[in-house]
Parts: sequence; structure tokens; C-alpha cells
Amino acid sequence: MSELVPQLSGEGMRIAIVRSRFNEEIGAAALAACLGRLAELGVVETDVTVVSVPGALEAPLALQRLAATGRYDALIALGAVIRGETYHFEIVANESAAGISQVSLDAGLPIANGILTTDTEEQARSRAAVKGRDCAEVAVETANLLRRVDKAHR
Repeated sequence: MSELVPQLSGEGMRIAIVRSRFNEEIGAAALAACLGRLAELGVVETDVTVVSVPGALEAPLALQRLAATGRYDALIALGAVIRGETYHFEIVANESAAGISQVSLDAGLPIANGILTTDTEEQARSRAAVKGRDCAEVAVETANLLRRVDKAHR
């Protein structure tokens, strides 16, 4: 049996982050935690590109364009969609998640989805830093996995 164990070394990786500016404070907290964890994992600051978009629905298009450059080993989406009193929450939450997944599959590139979907602002605030750190780890680990799968099957 051959097992590819998780690897969290980000040395030499290029990562792009798309951050939604809607719910700015939460997105900023997630971004700070994500950047901190990427640095801990060995990703050099100059190999990280951060762009912002107005909201979660715009994230998939920005991710798609970044993926098309062929420059990145992994992408990260950050932001927050907080439930309101209308159906709009479901549309934004579902469509942004579906778009992010579609871009990842179409491009064959890992995308860590850190767009929080919560019932309250308090929930989003309490999860922002954890989600940012988690996304850094997911991006690095999955990029390493894909590299190793490609290397093993060439």
C-alpha cells in the first residue's frame, strides 16, 4: 500500500487570495490570519498575491482569471455572507460556493473556500481567524498533494 501523507510545507509555492470586501472587518481578520499561517508554512510574502472584490458573488470570476494565468499553485477565497431577512443570503452563499468549486475543477487547481456563511455577525467574527488559518493549510496541503500525484504518475 502506498499512502500520500499530508504535507504542509509551503516553500516555493505561489498563492493568490481573493477577499470579499463585503463584511470588511471579518474579511480583514480572515486575511490577516491566513497570511500569518502561510508565512509559518514557509510561503514567502512576495509569492502571495491578494486581490479584493466587492462581494462573494464576484469571487469566482476573480479566481477564474487568476487560475488562468498559470502562475499559482493554489488559490484562497475569503469573506463572509451573513444571513439577513431575505432569500438573498441563500443565493449568495450557494452561488459563490458553486462558482468556487467549478473554477477549482475546471482549472485543476486547489481553491480553499474561506467564505464564511453564518447566521450572525458574531458567529462570523468568532470564526474568521480560524477559517483564515485553515484555508492557508488547505491550500498548501492540497497543492502538495497534487504535485505528488502528478510526480508519481508521470
